[in-house]
This record gives sequence, C-alpha cells and structure tokens, in this order.
Amino acid sequence: MIMKTRLFTATNLVLLFAIFSSVSVQAQEEGKKSPFSLGADIVSSYVWRGSKIGTGPNFQPSLKFEKGGFTLGAWGSTGFQDFGDVAEADLYTSYSFDFGLSIGLTDYYYQGTPYFQFQGDTSSHAFEINASYTIKNFSIAGNYIINDASKGGPANKSGGGDMYFEANYAFENFGVFLGAGNGWHTTYKDNGDDVFAVCNIGLKTSKELKITDKFSLPITGLICFNPDKEEFNIVVGLSF
Repeated sequence: MIMKTRLFTATNLVLLFAIFSSVSVQAQEEGKKSPFSLGADIVSSYVWRGSKIGTGPNFQPSLKFEKGGFTLGAWGSTGFQDFGDVAEADLYTSYSFDFGLSIGLTDYYYQGTPYFQFQGDTSSHAFEINASYTIKNFSIAGNYIINDASKGGPANKSGGGDMYFEANYAFENFGVFLGAGNGWHTTYKDNGDDVFAVCNIGLKTSKELKITDKFSLPITGLICFNPDKEEFNIVVGLSF
C-alpha cells in the first residue's frame, strides 16, 4: 500500500544504527549465545525476485528465534520516501534438516490493509509454502502461494497458485542465481492469463566493513536482470 507519512528521519536512522551496533558489539564481547537475534538492513532499493518494489532506499528490520533446526521470524521493509512506497511486515517459520532440506511457511502482509482479513480474494495476506535443498555450494528453492489474495490491495496481487523457483551457486567470492515464476512474479498476457517465465538472473557478493578491531558491518551487492519485465537493477545494502 502507499505510504503517506515518512516513518524514519535521518535522526531516527542514526539512533537505530547506534542501538543495533551497541547491541551487536555487546553480544560479541560477552560471547553470549541467545536463541533470539535482531538486525536491520538499509538497501539502496528493494528488489524482490527480480522486481523492484516501491521507490528509493528501504529500511528492513528483522527479528528471529532459532532453536535447533527450527526458526520463527519477522521481517519488514519500509521506504524512506513519503509517497509511492510499500510498507511490508512478514512472518515466517521454517525447519532445517541436517541433510540440507529446509521447509517453511511465509505470511506476506502489507500495512494499510485490514490485518485480520485472511479469507477470500480480498485477503490482506499471501501465504507461501517454501522448500529448499542445499548440497555443498549449490542450492535450489521452490515457493508456492496457497491462497487467492488478488484483490487485497495494489501491493498484494497474489492469485493463488503463484510459483517461484530459484537455483543458486556460490563461488569463493560471489554467487550467481537464476529464478523463474508466474503470477505475482511476472507480467500477464493481454487476456489476463498467467505467464511462467525466467524473471531473475544475477550475481551477488559481500564484504566486511571494519569499524573497530572487534566489530565490522557486512555490505552486500547485487546486480540482476529480469528478462520478463526487461528490468535491470543494482542494489547495495548495509547490515547491522
């Protein structure tokens, strides 16, 4: 949905950065292991599965609980601009097995729509089943939307049965990926029919920005091309 108020000013960001940094430094120094972890990313633009979402930079906080192979988490994204941006707040859960398989469920929700509208094509939530398998440097993932939320708002256009598959291979200093999907992820034909197509081809890498001898911040970089929408994106992100 369109955001009409600016949620994060420059002062807010500096304060949040200081809080997260101090928490991370303290945790590293104390060497404590907690099942809870929190973090945040600042990205130059929000690109999801080959498509740019909203306009301009985004602030993306996250919180998760991990115990054994079980993970329960929350992730959000909010644009810095005061117009035309999507405010997203997702919940997810997953379980990872020792042999490389992971299965899970994600609830995509866009703020500004009624939260407790779960049923019918006006649902403000899109529920997606996730599965992935990793062997050494190669991984493959499949995702499937199980409900119809096509009329839940301009940001939520999942029609039920939407699919997305992605393969990744990690080299020593970078990774490459190839993704294809339909429905939510690609354009429609003139008659409204779904199109299954390659929509996400790219390369990603990361490095550490050293702040002190005991603390550093990861920087990620991504370039991707969406041949279905003929869209090219470059993204840089800072994590803390």
